[in-house]
Amino acid sequence: MIYTVTLNPSLDFITRLKTLTLGETNRADSETIFPGGKGINVSRLLGQLAIDNTAWGFLGGFTGQHLQNTLRDTHLTQDFTQIAGNTRINLKIKATNETEINATGPAITAQELAIFFQKFDCLTHDDVVVLSGSVPKRLDSHVYQQMLQKIQLCGARFVIDTTGQQLKTALADRPLLVKPNRRELAQLYDTDLATQADLLRWGRQLIVDGAQHAIVSLAGEGALLFTQQTQYFAKPIKGQVQNSAGAGDSMIAGFIGTWLQSEDVLESFKIAVASGTATAFSNDIATKQKIEEIYQQVIITTI
Repeated sequence: MIYTVTLNPSLDFITRLKTLTLGETNRADSETIFPGGKGINVSRLLGQLAIDNTAWGFLGGFTGQHLQNTLRDTHLTQDFTQIAGNTRINLKIKATNETEINATGPAITAQELAIFFQKFDCLTHDDVVVLSGSVPKRLDSHVYQQMLQKIQLCGARFVIDTTGQQLKTALADRPLLVKPNRRELAQLYDTDLATQADLLRWGRQLIVDGAQHAIVSLAGEGALLFTQQTQYFAKPIKGQVQNSAGAGDSMIAGFIGTWLQSEDVLESFKIAVASGTATAFSNDIATKQKIEEIYQQVIITTI
């Protein structure tokens, strides 16, 4: 079973208007509300691929109930820990430019965290836990290390999609997959990635430092996959980007869902690229039909 963890989920309120004028009343052309959170995005894409998974995390208040109801309508299996605070609302304004206002999120009590940690006791060596996103400011920064300890005690495997010191620390525990983008990779190793040679050198370093598979997403320039045996480059696919926020999460879902079924690295990378691109070209998490359409355009070379 795949379990996804979203420590600070959200309702993403997306409003569209032609122009945004600060200091004045602006009239929106349309509004949409989507479930938000990196782990939740992974779960939703896995659902599109008909891959069983369960979403973990914290939900609370009327916003948490709305998010839970929305996910239930998509038949997503969920086992969230209920909290006293309200799940946050993030505002995304799409006008001439895109502006985001992300809320801090609710406080998590020690008792709520203890209840959440109990879920890890059910893990076995057949399970994979996807840890995604940053730690909320009101939660202990060591929570990732605590989760990793529990995962290892149960013999389960994990995927991690975070940044900075949390990612660097986790590499030693041999994650099944990591997926930094170009900027995050540069920050991780405190270096510039000015050339293709730089990208290849520091992408390989992720494997040297412990990752079993590493995808480095390059936005409109494609993506790289590093393994212990080889490395691949996926050529960029042309199209109109509508939703960059969930593209990386979709790549993770496409790769890990396919790899756990087949252990075919190349096919897993192709599905990952198709999933991430399809979401980028959609208003929401990509549908299976859109993924299959994009899959026909994926070109991967060995480098």
